[in-house]
Amino acid sequence: MSPLPAAVPLLEIRNLHVSFRTHGRHMTEVVHGLSFSVAPRSTVALVGESGSGKSVSALAVMGLLPEESSAVDAASSIRYDGRELLALDRAERRALCGHEIAMIFQDPMSSLNPVLTVGTQIGEVLRLHLGMSRAQARQRTLELLEEVGIADAAHKIDSYPGQMSGGQQQRVMIAMAIACEPRLLIADEPTTALDVTIQQQIIELLARLQQRREMAVLFITHDLGLVAQIADTVVVMRHGHVRETGPAMAVLQQPQDEYTRALLRCRPVLGQRPARLPVIGDQLLQSDLIVVPDLPAAVTDAPPLLVVHHLSKHYQLRDGWWRQREFRAVDDVSFTLARGQTLGVVGESGSGKTTVGLMLLRLLQASSGSVLFDGRDLLALTAREFQPYKRRIHIVFQNPYASLNPRFTVGQILLEPLRIHGIGDSEAARLAMAASLLDKVGLPASALQRYPHEFSGGQRQRIAIARCLTLQPEILVCDESVSALDVSVQAQVLNLLKDLQQELGLSYLFISHDLAVVQYMSDQVMVMQQGRVVELAPADQLYRQPQHPYTRALLAAIPGHASR
Repeated sequence: MSPLPAAVPLLEIRNLHVSFRTHGRHMTEVVHGLSFSVAPRSTVALVGESGSGKSVSALAVMGLLPEESSAVDAASSIRYDGRELLALDRAERRALCGHEIAMIFQDPMSSLNPVLTVGTQIGEVLRLHLGMSRAQARQRTLELLEEVGIADAAHKIDSYPGQMSGGQQQRVMIAMAIACEPRLLIADEPTTALDVTIQQQIIELLARLQQRREMAVLFITHDLGLVAQIADTVVVMRHGHVRETGPAMAVLQQPQDEYTRALLRCRPVLGQRPARLPVIGDQLLQSDLIVVPDLPAAVTDAPPLLVVHHLSKHYQLRDGWWRQREFRAVDDVSFTLARGQTLGVVGESGSGKTTVGLMLLRLLQASSGSVLFDGRDLLALTAREFQPYKRRIHIVFQNPYASLNPRFTVGQILLEPLRIHGIGDSEAARLAMAASLLDKVGLPASALQRYPHEFSGGQRQRIAIARCLTLQPEILVCDESVSALDVSVQAQVLNLLKDLQQELGLSYLFISHDLAVVQYMSDQVMVMQQGRVVELAPADQLYRQPQHPYTRALLAAIPGHASR
């Protein structure tokens, strides 16, 4: 959609400089002279790796930077509809932000109040900014939940955030942001946690809102597959600097900057399975690097390491005062996983993918079925008998904000499992192992002394992956383990997982909503819908000739897939 001509841009950022206090009084500049504008009804995509300054710039627009540890240079300018935002007092800024300017934050679980229902939280926005009564706010909240694709909204409105999947939490955040139908929506990675079909629904929803309310969107993302579909203009950032700006199709099809070209080459592409994915450093050193696809990995006849039979998880939910109804989160799932192989698991949010992974580790009690690991049923073992298996099977959780102890340094997080299991001859040896693991996931050894809150979401996920690797498990359950990572770091982590698989014979249960990543990583792919397996086949066969209508729908929803 072409932006409407406007004498005054809706949002105009000029010469933005943002600094943070790092050690004592020392200020480090993280955004260096950022300039761009957003016209009414247009979409500007802010693209770059983690740490490039994208989210910091958005927080500066919203006035949400921490006052005690950050500073915006006096020469900076942020104008909204002709008004200088940096000159407004706190009350004026608060009245504007949330009503006319709204923001969808990257991590829904840290943004939603865990002790209030989602209906209460969305209703609070409507009552505060639009003056609705409680009854009016509840009815509008139901409409918003349905609009963003939450099934059974009448029941979900009274749910707490912890009772919802990551994708459902993100949709609640989107509903909250669009509640007042703002003129400018800042969307910070709004589709990161969503599967491809819901992602498509959200993109279409934002497009409809733009058309009806002349809403502009500043869309922050590391998913370059989305940019061509949604953006009029692209701003590429790296290390706080703008590397390239221009019309979306021109930047994506004929990038002028070598960094932009490198960024575009890092993402896995359906139908291509190179031996390794290129990372930014490789591409910048050799800008004309050509990646030649390898033949698909052959599925071996090795005996299965893990055999799952008829695994199910059922819940009894209250339906009114007296009645209960059965909800089948996982229903009669069976599969095998051989040593050194990867089984990809795909499906929409709520399809049961994560529930399967949690039952394998006994973090969630199965209703029925068996999980045979080296011939022993993990579900039938006593707690004492299961103890040795905790070292052999691990999980990388979806949410790195919730899975890392905020009171521990990164060093303590990595050293704790080594000490508990008696790995390493000395504390110095364990420290060396921890530093080596950080290096493998692309973080410096100096990170050992820092706390999780000092890292971006992508960096926290790398720390979580490093922690899982401390005990060198035989099976690793990767639950959306790269969904929070930008394309270059994602490529680095996927390469690391491939290397470790070859070196140690690791087996992966790779859960993801990113079908291109699943195809690249997997020997076989299992497609789940509403708790059941609807298709299970070798990866390349499934992507070339999907048999089930649901699998075909998932593939069709991938941005740009239909045009390939």
